[in-house]
Parts: sequence; structure tokens; C-alpha cells
Amino acid sequence: MNNNYSSYFGFTNEEVRDMLAYYDYEDKYQEICEWYDGYRFGNSEIFNPWSVINYISDQCFPKAFWQSTGSNDIIGEIIGTATPEINENLYKLICGNTVKTYVDTSVIYPEVQSNLNSIYSFLLVAGYLKVAEIYPQNDGNYMCDVAIPNKEILYVYEKEVLNRTNQNNVSISIHQAIFSKDTSKLQSLLEDFMLKSISTMDGSSEAFYHGMMLGLCAVLGSQFKVRSNRESGLGRFDIELLPMVKGIPGFIFEFNIRKI
Repeated sequence: MNNNYSSYFGFTNEEVRDMLAYYDYEDKYQEICEWYDGYRFGNSEIFNPWSVINYISDQCFPKAFWQSTGSNDIIGEIIGTATPEINENLYKLICGNTVKTYVDTSVIYPEVQSNLNSIYSFLLVAGYLKVAEIYPQNDGNYMCDVAIPNKEILYVYEKEVLNRTNQNNVSISIHQAIFSKDTSKLQSLLEDFMLKSISTMDGSSEAFYHGMMLGLCAVLGSQFKVRSNRESGLGRFDIELLPMVKGIPGFIFEFNIRKI
């Protein structure tokens, strides 16, 4: 959040353009921005230097290079202890939205366990979030809109969220059923998933099913813009999957619960 030495924590736009030009990869600038840009130190927009170097060294094939630098168990642990509200905000972040939060720049990891509201501050200073907008406060801290910085970190979130909620395999199967428009298969997968994972006490409201499906659809974030509870036409849909790739269908989900 400080401007001092802000351009020295990674590569600037100009430095990345120079590197791409030196190795004759100028046409890869947009891709390298989508994958490794997005960090903000003070007023400087910064690229992840480790990932940029590895991307160019690997003939500009995009990967989540940050994964090889250490463990991402921090996200997994946070997900494992998060409240329903925090989990919903994590899914919003995965879907490309921002979350407004108070940021304490002096936060340390032990504080996260005693104050779950500090998780966004910790994820920010650990590099898993970026600041999209700053609203300075009188106490020296900040109210901020935070977001996931780039595709590389989005991949880390998707992997950890799905692994920690044991939804990885079922999400892939649901992904395939949606793409093939196989409604019978989708219904069977959801029924099997719910029978194995939830209590009758959980499934007593439409909101529960809505949240469950929003989480399962999070894995589709690289192909679809996933939106929840938005106005459209004369009503409001529950979940919309808006395709970001030409030639694939879009989907609108409406959830209802029937009392038996």
C-alpha cells in the first residue's frame, strides 16, 4: 500500500515489453498480462517476476508456475475454517468479482485463526489478492475492493477450493455433463453428490442448493463468466454461465425446492 520503492518488487510493464521484444515474443503481451500481471504496489502495476521468467523460458506456454515455489496450504486451511459468508465471497472472487473489505496491512497468520475477517488482509499481503480500489481510513488502514490478480492465481484458488471441499471429481463430471447438455447425467450426478455429502438438515432451503451449485460451477470460470442472483429481463436468475469462448452454449439455472 506504500509508494516507496513500489516498482522494485517485480517487473513493470515497460520491462516486460522489453523482455518480450528481446526474445521476439511481442505478440504474447496480452497473454502474459492475463496470466502474470495484476499486482499493485503503491501506484505501480507489477508482474510476478518468477512466472514471467519461466513463461518466456518455456517458449511462452502459460502455466501456474507459482505452484512450484511452495505450498498453497494457506488457502486450503482458510477454506477449511471459513464461515458460509466467507466461502460465498471466495466463490465470488473465483467468478471474477471484487469483494469490499477492511485491510490491515500489519496482519500476521496466527491472527487469521482468531479473527476470520482478517483473511482478506492476509491473502492480500501473501500475494493471493490484489487491490482494485482503495478507500483510505483515518486509522491508517484501508477499506479496499480486492480481487484475484490473474489467471495463474485463479488456477491456485480453483484447485485448493475444490480439493478442500472434496468437489474436484464431481465438478469435472458436472462440467462434462453441462458441456454435452446431458440433463439426465447432470441430474444423476447431483443426486449422487447430495446423497453422499449432505444431511437432510442441510438441504432444507433453496439457498443451500444455490450455494452448492455456485461452488460446483466455480471450476468453469476459465470458460464461462459465472454470475449469481442478477436481474435479467423481467426477473432474476439464480446462476448464469455466460460463455467467454465462441461456439459454446450459455446456461441459466433456476433452483426451486419442493416440500415432501
